[in-house]
Amino acid sequence: MTPNVGPGPADRSETETDAGPVAAKPGESFGTRSYARPLAGALTALTIVAIVIVAIGLFRGSFTKTVPVTVISERAGLVMNPEAKVKLHGAQVGKVDSIDPLPDGKAALHLAIDPAMVRIIPANVNADITSSTVFGAKFVELRTPADPSAQRVRAGQVIEGQHVTVEINTVFQQLVSVLSQIEPVKLNQTLGAIATSLRGRGNKFGQTLVDLDAALAKLNPSLDTLNHELAIAPTVLDAYADVSPDLLKTVSNSTKISDTIVDQDKNLDTLLVSAIGLADVGTEVIGTNRQPLTDVLHLLVPTTDLTNTYHSALNCALEGMIPLATGPGTAQPGVMLLDSFFLGRERYRYPMNLPKVAATGGPQCMDLPAVGFEQRPPYVVTDIGANQAQYGNQGILLNSDGLKQALFGPLDGPPRNSTQVGQPG
Repeated sequence: MTPNVGPGPADRSETETDAGPVAAKPGESFGTRSYARPLAGALTALTIVAIVIVAIGLFRGSFTKTVPVTVISERAGLVMNPEAKVKLHGAQVGKVDSIDPLPDGKAALHLAIDPAMVRIIPANVNADITSSTVFGAKFVELRTPADPSAQRVRAGQVIEGQHVTVEINTVFQQLVSVLSQIEPVKLNQTLGAIATSLRGRGNKFGQTLVDLDAALAKLNPSLDTLNHELAIAPTVLDAYADVSPDLLKTVSNSTKISDTIVDQDKNLDTLLVSAIGLADVGTEVIGTNRQPLTDVLHLLVPTTDLTNTYHSALNCALEGMIPLATGPGTAQPGVMLLDSFFLGRERYRYPMNLPKVAATGGPQCMDLPAVGFEQRPPYVVTDIGANQAQYGNQGILLNSDGLKQALFGPLDGPPRNSTQVGQPG
């Protein structure tokens, strides 16, 4: 055996080293804890969380500015949830932000409209709550009216919902409420009676459906007219309702008239027989004298035409006589005359002053009988062949021939000469 002999002094240099303290490098410190790595890890974790939060916000549109608009609808529907789409002509223009129930049972849908889409949405837009399928999720469909407004939709505007699509659940609910009121035994009897009535009549029933389809096809072009008639029917029915008492009174009076005619049927027969006899006599008289009556009517035509032309003057003259006939009488019986004197006028000369009928102009009323105070009726100048003012007014003219007759008795006048026509005064 080889004894375990430790290293001697000669071998110590190979196995042991007399190591002294190692000096630290500049900027490093041994014995104190470093915070660089934990701080870097915390910042990395915060950065990751911030990125996730920003991504979620961008996805939900939390950082996008929207225009708030409220839609008031009769109901929101069973499958209407926040984040539902808001569409205009099939393109999305916003989303449903929240849905609030109202005390009156209606629903308020708060919409978030994309600001870039506001310029294409008129202020008088309508809103419907609809869905693409019966079981599909609902969305808000904005409908532009026939006469869109020049103004655009604004923030805080309230839009009245027009229509909400009926869900299949609502149909089933209403169907259940209807079926709950029907007795199964009576329903079975009714269906059995219908089946019995239709058994063996399939061809006739089919032909009836074909005829009904043809009738509806003819009625379809008149639907606008029918809708108009139905729209104005309430006004017409209200008018009939207002006059119904008078109509019933008229019907009652008609009944009394009918009873009177029935009671007086014999007198009515006598009247009709007499009327027939009078008609026969009149036919005989008029037929025999037809030509003379025709001639008389033709002769009356000029007279009636002239009377029609001057009817205004005749009416004026008759109206002027009314005050004379209805006015108060005079203090003394008889006729009261008002006389006055005028300066003499030139005598008529022959043959230039012979009268003639040449006046024209139609009827003249001269403002009669209502002539104003201190006014004179207009003077109408006509061509009648005589003009007394032709030679002027000579003033007072003495009747020398009358004076000589009064003084000396009847005397013959001077002889006619070639320079003067007629006898001088």
